[in-house]
Amino acid sequence: MRPTRLRAALARALSVLYGTEVPAYTTLVEVCEQINAEALERLGEQTERLGTIERVTAERHGAIRVGTPEEMAQVGRVFGACGMQPVGFYDLREATPPVPVVSTAFRPVDRAELASNPFRVFTSMLVVDDRRFFDERTEAQLRERLDARSLFPTELLVLADRMEADGALSAHDADRFLELATSSFALSEEPVDRAWYEQLEIISSVAADIGGVTTTHINHLTPRVLDIDGLYRRMQDRGITMIDRIQGPPAAPVDVLLRQTSFRALDEPRTFREPDGSITTGHLRVRFGEVEARAVALTPQGRALHDAEGITALPSTEAELDAQDLAYFTRTADGALEPIVYEDFLPKSAAGIFASNLTSDGTADGSQRGSRRDATWLQEQLGRPLHDPYDLYEAERSAGR
Repeated sequence: MRPTRLRAALARALSVLYGTEVPAYTTLVEVCEQINAEALERLGEQTERLGTIERVTAERHGAIRVGTPEEMAQVGRVFGACGMQPVGFYDLREATPPVPVVSTAFRPVDRAELASNPFRVFTSMLVVDDRRFFDERTEAQLRERLDARSLFPTELLVLADRMEADGALSAHDADRFLELATSSFALSEEPVDRAWYEQLEIISSVAADIGGVTTTHINHLTPRVLDIDGLYRRMQDRGITMIDRIQGPPAAPVDVLLRQTSFRALDEPRTFREPDGSITTGHLRVRFGEVEARAVALTPQGRALHDAEGITALPSTEAELDAQDLAYFTRTADGALEPIVYEDFLPKSAAGIFASNLTSDGTADGSQRGSRRDATWLQEQLGRPLHDPYDLYEAERSAGR
């Protein structure tokens, strides 16, 4: 099996897993498929300018969280086997409210691979030595617990490395890879240390979800919809409680970048280990059902204008966006513009989704020092190239002119 097929198979397997763990996700996917079918019937081929209906229907963006650079590097090996490379650097410590993580997205980087299956996984890593969040004692406790755990079995990492080295796995090995990878991202039934989890939760719900447990898991698995405003209304009609708004740019004559929303995180039953050693039952709210609508990618100039002045500062036609070098397009043989899909993420939107689903805003001491984290640092930890999204869009535009 080649990486493309392995990626598609992993996306399907995780979708099945998440549907069993979070039943409302299945409802979300059903409504997305209904909305997309209606959009295709209403608008015809125009609907597919930002991706075929087959691509849009299969599209998923997952999210996971890890605690250490070593764990992040292992994630890179697992997704590297599926033809997914790290793209972009996101520092959510600067968001409102701040979240003590830095992130990247593992995804295909080649246009043909994206068209085949654009599975992405937004992966966040805890910054345990950032004094705005963690004092020395808490950092030491986090390091001890994180260093003692193992997120991925050795067999999975060996298979991942083999796939990257050879470019293929036998059917048997591919099946084993999928089995091990899927189970690695399943929600653990191991009891949660309640006192430790609650200690971290005071600082950050995200920190508790990463460092307060012994495994990682899927936090959300996001389908793509062609009409997110219609989806938002229809989910509410189904009795699903949504967050208070759609994150990202508002609807405009030319939609740009990415719009996201979600249903609220659900109370999920978990077992806890109490300070006296007893096992009790309770609930945690850490996972939610996100959905996204993708549009045309903006150039650095377009992004700067959008971020400074908002969507109304951008021209109202694709031709003007292209002429002013504000968005990325290719051209068909007859000279018509074809938008290049925005394949990445928006820090403010990600933070907004996080904040809308957290149990508390947490605490951060702005008088304390932060810790240096940037794209160069993350690339060193990953041990593989960290791609700049703008370089990828520019290369695609150049090839399509």
